[in-house]
Amino acid sequence: MTTMTEVARVAGVSIATVSYVVNGTRPVREETRRRVEEAIARTGYTPNSLARSLAMSSTSSIGVVVSAITNPFFAGVLAGVDQAAVRAGLTLLLADSHDEPEREYEVVRSLRQRRVDGVILAASVSPGRTLDHLRESRTPTVLVDRVVDDRFDQIGPENEEATASLVDHFTALGHTRIGLIGGKSGLGTSRERLTGYRLGLTRGGLPYDPSLVADGNSDIPGGRAAMERLLAAGTPPTAVIVGNNAMVIGAMQALRTAGLIIPQDMALVSYDDLPGADLFDPPLTAFAQPTGTLGERAVQLLLERLADPDAPPRVERLRPRLTHRRSCGCAEQPGPPSTERRQP
Repeated sequence: MTTMTEVARVAGVSIATVSYVVNGTRPVREETRRRVEEAIARTGYTPNSLARSLAMSSTSSIGVVVSAITNPFFAGVLAGVDQAAVRAGLTLLLADSHDEPEREYEVVRSLRQRRVDGVILAASVSPGRTLDHLRESRTPTVLVDRVVDDRFDQIGPENEEATASLVDHFTALGHTRIGLIGGKSGLGTSRERLTGYRLGLTRGGLPYDPSLVADGNSDIPGGRAAMERLLAAGTPPTAVIVGNNAMVIGAMQALRTAGLIIPQDMALVSYDDLPGADLFDPPLTAFAQPTGTLGERAVQLLLERLADPDAPPRVERLRPRLTHRRSCGCAEQPGPPSTERRQP
């Protein structure tokens, strides 16, 4: 008896695409549909009526997995996801991986067992097993924030040029020892912001000094410990870029404990804004990410993937917006540093 696998081989498409054509569960491009129908005619394939009825079911739900629900960044993303899902008539099933690869894999498997129509995932530091599982199971998936695998649709912030522009800003103010407190090692965002930091140093004619870079583990205690390490260096930095909103709180705690005043003793900026940053003393200069838009667009990409499973994967980047306050040490508030410059 001819199987769906044989039809897929003859048509040169995936088994899932054959299923979409046979069962009418997803829109398929006309040219692809024609190839599948011709392959069905050539092979004499006859669909199983029970399997067809099961395949046509949809739960109108999507799974959303983030690495830290308590982080204000992900709270903003989830708000955008929720708004877009409500408009589309979808129910959300939410899980927190705590940035642990094994837990991430298990919660994704659990969501699939609940027959979600698709998954939005903020990948962990080592997401390989999870991503392979999603790929092999042909689960429609969108990666949000961490752009790590071009087999999937992805949406995230622009990290490299934005971070480089913060270095530009400090060099324009006369700083030559500029530190970086980076996020958890292994995260795509951490790598990209480090690349942007090094790009900014190159543009400013400054050498890269590993003693000016500290891993802040993407959380408050890590940010504090990282700033303490930078202050303990033989020649500490005079300005520091912090890689996210949690670490900047820890960094400011360390400066206060050391009796240092921002920005007189240490200029400080953050990639990632946070609620109440304008109430800090001094108010914090930070890049604000378009968190709500990231969440909304992730849902839109997932809906588009459900409608056209065979379309090439897409990667989208959204630019953050600089909110200039006073922690960077400017006597006056200039316009935001450009994110249009490119590496020579």
